[in-house]
Amino acid sequence: MKFSAKALALGLLFVGLVLVNYLASRLPVRFDATADSIYSLSPGTKAMLGKIEEPVTLDLYFSKDVAGLPIVYKNYAARVQEMLRQYVRAGRGHLTLNVINPRPDSPEEEKATAAGLTPQLIQQGGEQFFFGLTVTQADQQKNIPAFNPQRESFLEYDLSKLIYGVQQLDKRKLGLLSSLPLKGSSPEEMQMLMMSRQQPRPSQMVINEWEQTFQIVPIEPDVATLPPGLDTLVVIHPENLPPRLQFAIDQFLLSGKPVVLAVDPSSQYFKRQASQQQQMMGQTPPNVSSDLPTLLNAYGIAYDPQKIVGDLDNAAQVQTNTGGIVRYPVWLNLTKDNFNAASLATAQLKNAMFIEAGSIAQKPGSTLTFTPLVETSAHSGEVAAMQLQFAQPDDIAKQLVPSGKKTIAALVTGKFHSAFPDGMPGEDPKKPADPKKPAHSDSQPSTLNSHLKESASTSTLFVIADTDWLFDDYSVRKYNFFGQTAAEPFNDNLAFAANTVEYLGGSPDLISIRGKGSSLRPFTVVRAMELAAQKKYQEKLASLDAQLADVQKKLNEVRGKKTEGNRLVATPEMTKIIADFQQQQADVNRERRKIKLALTEDIDRLGNELLFMNLALPVLFVGGIGLWFRSRRRKA
Repeated sequence: MKFSAKALALGLLFVGLVLVNYLASRLPVRFDATADSIYSLSPGTKAMLGKIEEPVTLDLYFSKDVAGLPIVYKNYAARVQEMLRQYVRAGRGHLTLNVINPRPDSPEEEKATAAGLTPQLIQQGGEQFFFGLTVTQADQQKNIPAFNPQRESFLEYDLSKLIYGVQQLDKRKLGLLSSLPLKGSSPEEMQMLMMSRQQPRPSQMVINEWEQTFQIVPIEPDVATLPPGLDTLVVIHPENLPPRLQFAIDQFLLSGKPVVLAVDPSSQYFKRQASQQQQMMGQTPPNVSSDLPTLLNAYGIAYDPQKIVGDLDNAAQVQTNTGGIVRYPVWLNLTKDNFNAASLATAQLKNAMFIEAGSIAQKPGSTLTFTPLVETSAHSGEVAAMQLQFAQPDDIAKQLVPSGKKTIAALVTGKFHSAFPDGMPGEDPKKPADPKKPAHSDSQPSTLNSHLKESASTSTLFVIADTDWLFDDYSVRKYNFFGQTAAEPFNDNLAFAANTVEYLGGSPDLISIRGKGSSLRPFTVVRAMELAAQKKYQEKLASLDAQLADVQKKLNEVRGKKTEGNRLVATPEMTKIIADFQQQQADVNRERRKIKLALTEDIDRLGNELLFMNLALPVLFVGGIGLWFRSRRRKA
């Protein structure tokens, strides 16, 4: 009878749990306790869904019956399905979700293939499976060919972008004027490269991001006018632009259309090119720095293309030629505190990397609104660009003199005055006129009297003093995933780039969604400990370095004393002097090693404490509960 009562109690408990879970799943109220609310829809998603006017159909294809399907895909499929159900609930009748299992040789599999979904391959067994999504509104259809669990933190953004995109009949036009190879090889270039058995150049991920929302229109740097019909203009690392093209950019901005301008005092791409060309005769080294002084000066923006910003608080760790790891203050790892929390373009960003960036500021007397979007810490200063060619990474921190926060990127708004008050300039005297090219196009003013001397309404200019952050090398990690090349962002560089152009010329609803993208948690405590230790021991290290250099100099002088036969005379006195200097050198090196060991002592102690907390405390906690429960059983 006692056994039956226990069995009945367990049965009732099980039924109660089932009922509680069932009722909880039906309740419209949900609570998300995660740090970034990754299981809740962002306000931007809800706003976008609220604007849907025509029904949207979501077809989720997942081959759940395939043998050997990795558990990571099964779990992620449940995650995607639950997220889509949230979209349907928030869509208030405008969205319909269909979950389809495309079995082999079935009409569903044919439908998935026709919709452009890509089958993925199971490495063990070689079977294929589908895991993708199609979104359809009227005759418009877009898809995610294959879901990647590595992009789970970007799931909401990918889904919202797809639903937003299917509602857009025509993409807005984004003019791209860049001296950097961000866009991949054109079809003509690809054909030539294939004929010469060379690999075509792929586009950087930032181009793929922009192409999701915009139609990119490439602009050659030697033209006199801009293509007609542009909605937004992006100018990256401008070099020797002809006056008439600068005039066209000026008039485009004054007409009220947004402009994104990225300049750089030290482009890593061109620095590598210059290094390669130094080994080749007859090659002209490219411009490492870029500037648009005529426009920037007219718009009240101060920028020095020969100065690079260094930040002691946000210095990135780099590996030196000797194999050591040092903090390099001109490579910036910025965190959430460095972004403007009040701007839609940066409010959701958490970390970004900038390489040898410059700084911008508003000139005194400017009437425009200058809003910093990205700033360094108060322990920042500037170094000459030429200085980096001769100094080692660990020497830059010693030479950097903090002078306050520096602005890396800013939004400039208001009524701009033209950089060309006298109208369209004449042809570039350094360049012969091309009779085949028209003097102007319909998209720009064609006479001196019709040009804009000031903004017709409020104009918007986004300026950033770095261009390297746009490259994949500093924003994504690429790897092979089930036979496909996948790219996983390791910071918010891509999000920042996409946010900027969408904020200026696209949909602001998508911006708050993309901010969930980064799951990286920088070790701010460790960074503060490193900075404090560096300040504590920096003076002593500098003294030891000077002492070591002096000893090495004297040792070299002693060794350089030779006889007429060009031979060093190893007298007992000379041998003793050399031995003494070598002993001093060894003593100084030993002291330096002790100090460098002390630099990481507190960090190592913190690591050991965290290791103990993660491994030992859970075991002790569970064990304590077990002992307490056992003692209670004995008393009963």
